Amino acid sequence: MREQLTEFSLQVITLIKQIPKGRVATYGQIAQLAGSPRGARQVVRLLHSSSHTRDLPWHRVINQQGHIAMASGQGLEEQASLLQSEGVLVDQDGNVNLGAYLYDFSAPLDFLHQS
Repeated sequence: MREQLTEFSLQVITLIKQIPKGRVATYGQIAQLAGSPRGARQVVRLLHSSSHTRDLPWHRVINQQGHIAMASGQGLEEQASLLQSEGVLVDQDGNVNLGAYLYDFSAPLDFLHQS
């Protein structure tokens, strides 16, 4: 039996799948757009539990400071490598310039609010 997802979870999945190669989004940005401004941790949990089963580009989601949230030896290197393979510059500490790489969801968001 397939799990039932909340509307928030469905919105988060839809948003994450929209992030194009070469761009990043933040946990908080996705939570805000999905209707839960304080739901960044829920986004983290959903990515942790569903990235592989739902084929989500998990590596394109970082924290609001523009930093890869995982520690060295616990995923930072893999995430940095995946981002770099898409043309995103990641410094040795796992930082990404949000001014250059943050994805602007404003144009494709119209379909989320249609009745």
